[in-house]
Amino acid sequence: MSELLFAIGLTAIFLGLVLVIVDFFLEVMKNEKRRAEEEENKQGEQRSEYGGVIFIGPIPIVFGSNKKIAKTMLILGIIIFIILLVLTIVITYL
Repeated sequence: MSELLFAIGLTAIFLGLVLVIVDFFLEVMKNEKRRAEEEENKQGEQRSEYGGVIFIGPIPIVFGSNKKIAKTMLILGIIIFIILLVLTIVITYL
């Protein structure tokens, strides 16, 4: 039985690695296509906005390209923190 579980686990790890590699190449091709289209349509400059939340333990670390995005990410981080806290409490007492 443990040999079967080992084989299933090893297969899952291998398939996950293959999916990551395939996704990497698909993203590279998509970015190259997008870059070529942007060079063709370079009539108007567009500015990208980005932001994100990284959790280190229970603490959200927020970043963004401007204050509006950073504030939105902070609110999102707090909401996710509260959801995780509630789920932890509920699962602990079940």
